[in-house]
Amino acid sequence: MKTIGYAAHDTSGTLSPFHFDRRAELAANDVAIEILYCGICHSDLHWARDDWGMTQYPVVPGHEIVGRVIATGSAASKHKTGEIVAVGCMVDSCQKCDQCDAGEEQFCREGMTTTYGSPNSDGDGVTQGGYSKHIVVREEFVLSVPSSLDTAAAAPLLCAGITTYSPLKACGVAEGSRVGVVGLGGLGHMAVKLAAAMGAHVTVLSRSPDKAQDATDLGADAFLLSIDEEAMEKAAGSFDVIINTVPVAHDVNPYIPLLEVGGEIVIVGQVGPFAEPINTVPMLFGRKTISGSLIGGIAETQEMLDFCAEKNVLPEVEMIRMDEVNSAFERLEKSDVRYRFVIDMASLSMADA
Repeated sequence: MKTIGYAAHDTSGTLSPFHFDRRAELAANDVAIEILYCGICHSDLHWARDDWGMTQYPVVPGHEIVGRVIATGSAASKHKTGEIVAVGCMVDSCQKCDQCDAGEEQFCREGMTTTYGSPNSDGDGVTQGGYSKHIVVREEFVLSVPSSLDTAAAAPLLCAGITTYSPLKACGVAEGSRVGVVGLGGLGHMAVKLAAAMGAHVTVLSRSPDKAQDATDLGADAFLLSIDEEAMEKAAGSFDVIINTVPVAHDVNPYIPLLEVGGEIVIVGQVGPFAEPINTVPMLFGRKTISGSLIGGIAETQEMLDFCAEKNVLPEVEMIRMDEVNSAFERLEKSDVRYRFVIDMASLSMADA
């Protein structure tokens, strides 16, 4: 299938129109999708610029995809032509290891196939993502979008949504849980909305006092200015769970005393070492935990979409045209977005040069 996307060709990360081929013929379990909307994740920017040293160019980013089924393989039965579906951060896994059997495909023993930048399972090049007109995905990795969800706003749920939903569920967040959210960007604002929808008492922790009203508007019950040492001391032992969404190297030590005995900080933003060594004293004397979490499995992602439909939880988005993506990258780097960009793929024509 011939298609068009926007690709980065070097470490500048600048994206430009790129014609390429999806699979020549649909495999028996394939689903071909016309992409309607694709969210922009900070990981897209990192990958386009090879910040993690793994990028193979050219690369078409995008792993927050909502689209319409336009064809299916001969044995594909889960999704019908015309159905609105979604694709997230992975498009394949071995489907036979213990992790895949447990519905944790993101931890596949053989390595999940990411939506862009992974070797294709058929051995033909690398995967290309959702900043494109079409995508072809094996049916096991295609998700159903509930009809009550606004398709134009739902795309970021496929990364920002599941990245925060999964650790909230794993930590047993429920009615009355005390949840802190560090950072109020694309991930953080979804953590606030989801935790609130689960019935938790939610506090946003931020270095910026300007975020206080935003936190309230998003459904948080309280705001804690993390540079206020007195306020931080008073908040000791206040949280059962803290979801840390900060995407850059930072000092996690100030947040550890905020945990109740047995509490947990879950890292979902930063990739790499912390800015300062971790002081284990408050961990040892309170059985406190620092953990990490990576998206969620396919079944859990579907559960998250259904939960968001039931609770009317959607990200705050700014819609852009495909040809505005480079300026969106620049704004994303400056945190100048409230809170997620979504590309309207109707703005991308197969005839674009």
